[in-house]
Amino acid sequence: MIRIVKMTFDPERVNEFLANFEEVKNKIREFEGVQHLELLNDKNKPNIYFTYSIWRDEACLEKYRNSDLFKSIWKVTKPMFIEKTDAWSVDSLVKLP
Repeated sequence: MIRIVKMTFDPERVNEFLANFEEVKNKIREFEGVQHLELLNDKNKPNIYFTYSIWRDEACLEKYRNSDLFKSIWKVTKPMFIEKTDAWSVDSLVKLP
């Protein structure tokens, strides 16, 4: 299962977010069920970021979303937003080689 989350940050807090993401990315990657995690940046709006993650299944994602790890990351990250986040859970229809 693929999870995409769009985050719009206060431009003055982007560096703070990036520093925090650098600190926590490996903890997220090591969480049970995470198969892939990357951070993407909008080409035209430098304060918009996306996380693109692949999960073994929806149960693993829900376990993460209810974990102390997620709650601690969210507590730090949420005040940096200037817009509500958007999130999508999607399935890939075409597998790349």
